[in-house]
Amino acid sequence: GAHILLAPTVNIHRSPLAGRNFECYSEDPTLTGEMATAYIKGVQSQGVGACIKHFVCNDSEFERKSMSSEVGERPLHEIYLAPFKTAVRKAKPWAVMSSYNKVNGTWASENPHLLLGILKGNWGFDGIVISDWFGTYSIDAANGGLDLEMPGPALWMDEKLLDAVQGGQVDRDLIDDKVRRLLLTIGRVGAFENPEPQPERADDKPHHRQLMRKAAGEAIVLLKNDEGMLPLNPEEPGSVAIIGANARWAQILGGGSSTVTPHYAVSPLQGIKSRVGDGVEVDYRIGCANHRTLPLLDANWLRTVDGSRKGFTVEFFDNLDLAGEAIHTATTDRMQIEWGNFHPPGLKPGEFSARLTGTLMVPETGPYTFGLTSIGLSRLFIGDVKQIDNWSDRSPDPHTLEMSERTATIEMVAGQPYRLEIEYRSKFTMYWTPCRIGCMPTVPADSIDEAVRLAARSDTVILFAGLTKEWESEEFDRPDMELRGDQVELIERVAAVNKRTIVVLNTGSPVKMDWLEQVPAVVQAWYGGQEAGNAIADVLFGDVNPSGKLPTTFPKRLQDNPAYINYPGENGQVHYGEGLFVGYRYYEKKGIEPLFPFGHGLSYTSFDYRDLTIKPMSEGEIGVSVTVENTGACAGKEVVQLYLRDVESSLVRPEKELKAFAKVALEPGGAET
Repeated sequence: GAHILLAPTVNIHRSPLAGRNFECYSEDPTLTGEMATAYIKGVQSQGVGACIKHFVCNDSEFERKSMSSEVGERPLHEIYLAPFKTAVRKAKPWAVMSSYNKVNGTWASENPHLLLGILKGNWGFDGIVISDWFGTYSIDAANGGLDLEMPGPALWMDEKLLDAVQGGQVDRDLIDDKVRRLLLTIGRVGAFENPEPQPERADDKPHHRQLMRKAAGEAIVLLKNDEGMLPLNPEEPGSVAIIGANARWAQILGGGSSTVTPHYAVSPLQGIKSRVGDGVEVDYRIGCANHRTLPLLDANWLRTVDGSRKGFTVEFFDNLDLAGEAIHTATTDRMQIEWGNFHPPGLKPGEFSARLTGTLMVPETGPYTFGLTSIGLSRLFIGDVKQIDNWSDRSPDPHTLEMSERTATIEMVAGQPYRLEIEYRSKFTMYWTPCRIGCMPTVPADSIDEAVRLAARSDTVILFAGLTKEWESEEFDRPDMELRGDQVELIERVAAVNKRTIVVLNTGSPVKMDWLEQVPAVVQAWYGGQEAGNAIADVLFGDVNPSGKLPTTFPKRLQDNPAYINYPGENGQVHYGEGLFVGYRYYEKKGIEPLFPFGHGLSYTSFDYRDLTIKPMSEGEIGVSVTVENTGACAGKEVVQLYLRDVESSLVRPEKELKAFAKVALEPGGAET
């Protein structure tokens, strides 16, 4: 039912630490632009608009609403504007979102050079420019090229704009142009014919599941595979130890505003068990936790008051004290509730309370740790006993809007029903007021020892490590490239007792791997969406031959990355001191060997390149062709990458730059030009 999707994000991977790297495509502008073009064409072919973002140089989260990105004209055009230019000219997105930050001292949302001169002028963009949420700072947004303030009501372009037009501060022609663009957008999304907002739907279709699984499998990158450790033989895997928090709790997306609520999520543990069946011994240990706050309570453990569906029954009250009769009753299976998006019409932020009630049954007997986090007051009861009390003044951190999690540990019996109740009281009028309910079995003090013992007696270990959407998210950057918690110790100790240890990484950006030489195989699985667990199993057991290539350089250490000295900025400015030399352009120019280079990715087969030809085409273009042959024993896909270098430029240029790529599928012995 959406008219416009707030995507794709085409900002550049300038540093491995940027919080939103997971939702951006690459460190390379050509790859980013081509991926964005394909995304936009696909979305808009279905009558839904794409909003490309964040225009421009919003390449970190640190102080993003006050920071000025100080960038030279050449890198601005050749690196940071380039993917936007490609997408605007090739795919014609219906909307562009301005970024929070300043660019060379001027707010991006009111920057006439960028919005009027380049985007709408030079590139001929005919859609609307919208602000990031609350990302406007003065009436100059109207003169600078912005068409619509989001989320509304407007902060500046309301009566203030009318006064500015009447006072001669804003030209009427600019207003006419904005109106034309808004009307064009309304027409494009079909809202003249169907003006009523459509209800949100959850369409869980078999062919969607198949497509998600295929996409996740093709995205997986095989980083290391010594002595053909992978693929595992599904007929003779022996005993398999599955270790790691990310094996049990599927990490399928990063955090922040990119978050959606999936129909389901297949964990790697589920995917592997499903693939090998009951005839193979598969045992699991957590090893260590890697969460920042507890994983969300599994809604499948919870039933509404009448038992008709999973989740909570929610009662709403038009006062702060849960007094009187509830004015509205609903149900939800979401364990993180954004009250701004989930309460009946007429209830105002800061003037309501709610009670969530459900029957909880846990799958295993033992201690469980519950966590409760909220902006607003909250408390958690099990039965009649109050276990967690956030009913005092709980003001969020004004900079991050983050709240500390309060926890309680309770012994529970599998299959026994427990009444779980959460009371919430809205005390804040801000737009974003979440309440989050976490729960997981308590991690024993000797959990790493348990995992090591299991690894020692198993034929093969598949160890899942990485980050979560709490560590890679909008609003903040990562502090370093380290794995969180005790995951490094876990990997090293497990690898020491079992030489057949495969590490699968769930991250959206590079992590430090000092343990790399201790394991024979490493798989980069990213955040693979709802079918992630099945897709990972497909690759591990050879049902899918991995063909993904790294869209960003993995450095050996943080200090090697090109933005290190100039990141994240200070005194309101971040200097893009590396200029053109972003990502692999820097590593090649400086002769610094990365851990894994841009474009790297192994296969279960091998490929041979031959017959390279280069010939002039019409209008000054050059045609390049090469024949690729599958010289291995199984079918596979290869990504052919074309890099160019200007050998006569009078200006400093990178050693080489990606200019084209193509993916080819080949049977054994097959070849294609």
